[in-house]
Amino acid sequence: MKELTKILAEATGAIGNGYFRLNIDGGDPIYRERVYCYELYHQMRSRWPAECPFCLNGEIDKAAHPILIELGADYAKPDLLIHRPGYMTGNHAIIEVKSSRAPNAGIEKDLRTLSLFRSDVGYERAIYLIYGDEVDDKLVGRIKQAATETNNLAPIEVWIHQTVGEPALNAFELK
Repeated sequence: MKELTKILAEATGAIGNGYFRLNIDGGDPIYRERVYCYELYHQMRSRWPAECPFCLNGEIDKAAHPILIELGADYAKPDLLIHRPGYMTGNHAIIEVKSSRAPNAGIEKDLRTLSLFRSDVGYERAIYLIYGDEVDDKLVGRIKQAATETNNLAPIEVWIHQTVGEPALNAFELK
């Protein structure tokens, strides 16, 4: 699915400020991953090719999936999947999303999930999308450190969406 890169870039660029940071009565706007993910899903679906063999689905619970139990991936609830429901072969991409304030434990869990789906489950691409205007060298270092500490990490694209109104960029790849 060669269109995914363009769709993801355009969709992230269309996410408005209220979805990037949620306004809170009596407080400063905050990052809320679910709010961001739902808007990202909406923006991606509005750009989805009509004749595409893949479906875009959000947060599919993999518990009780007989094949994924055998692969040790039944714990996962990926933020987004680009796949062919009902088929374990030929699936395209798994996307995990985190805000720039993600704790180390969340980063490590996401990298393990992305790697597992890429290496053992057979997805062609694994994308880690970090959003937030606080993305800096320190956060990038934490992500790279978590990748170093994860054994046998499959290739993962790290995308950064730092500014409302601008598209996310494929910043680097973890291996």
